[in-house]
Amino acid sequence: MLRNALALLAYLSFSSQPAIAQTQWSPTRNVELLTGTAAGGALDRTARLLQRIIQEKRLTETPVTVVNKVGGGGAVSWAYMNQKPGDGHFLSVTSVLLMTNRITGANPLSYTDITPIVQLMSEYQAIAVAADSPIASGKDLLDRLRADPASVRFGLGTSLGGSSHIAICSVAKAAGIDPRKLRFVIFKSGGESTTALLGGHVDAVGSNPANFARHVESGRLRSVGVAAPRRLGGAFAGVPTWTEQGNRTVVTNWRGIAGPKGLSPQQIVYWESVFAKAVEADEWKRDVEQNLAVAEFMRHREAMAFLESNYKELHAILAELGLAK
Repeated sequence: MLRNALALLAYLSFSSQPAIAQTQWSPTRNVELLTGTAAGGALDRTARLLQRIIQEKRLTETPVTVVNKVGGGGAVSWAYMNQKPGDGHFLSVTSVLLMTNRITGANPLSYTDITPIVQLMSEYQAIAVAADSPIASGKDLLDRLRADPASVRFGLGTSLGGSSHIAICSVAKAAGIDPRKLRFVIFKSGGESTTALLGGHVDAVGSNPANFARHVESGRLRSVGVAAPRRLGGAFAGVPTWTEQGNRTVVTNWRGIAGPKGLSPQQIVYWESVFAKAVEADEWKRDVEQNLAVAEFMRHREAMAFLESNYKELHAILAELGLAK
């Protein structure tokens, strides 16, 4: 009787092996990690750091190659990836442009058209002025804008509708100022807008803090507010958040990882695990700290909830600015 029971148990255990195996997935060939910027761009740097960590720590058994598909603010890379439905060998670094480009009509794809896998980090937007500017604080800036919304020339990198533009407009709106009356000068990059501020060609700049951190540290520029939920470190440790200044504004230029539409739950779980290990690497943590970003790792379900909420917030502000299509 005992022998028969043990035999039955062994049979059931053996027969369950194929079912268990079917729930697992791993890549079987080279993986392409796509980025929508050229070599050296922000998304490219994120992709190459992750690739190096994944390869050096052997987090996958197959090679991972960074592939640059430049154009359309990421649209080219995401469209290319989505031509491989259900294929877990194609991934892409994502940013808030996935949302804003869809809202403004620049790109038909949004987060619901691909498969978000994880959220990695956030770069909270800051506003800076020259060290000798009469604008000494966030209050000074808002007082000046209340008196005349067009009195401050704001420098922006790349285009209207991006995170920096949204942050400035959100701060103004929260202070009761019509954001449509603000004055903006557009440059090819955040670096160019910072150079313009240093040269006195604009009065203020909105950007990722890393773009002007060294100038804040040297005393050539002064940041008057950060649209973050808490203070940043480094050169920005002494810069108050807008919330601290009575203006409840939080705006992030986030980074994430997505795959093409139609990925299976097994593929999502596999890549969740890989990136969960990657963000624990010392190299990743150092890079986040050096770039004044905030590590905010989210797995698929939490990421989807965040993206849904973020899309609604972005759509509301861009619609008010007349930029939503």
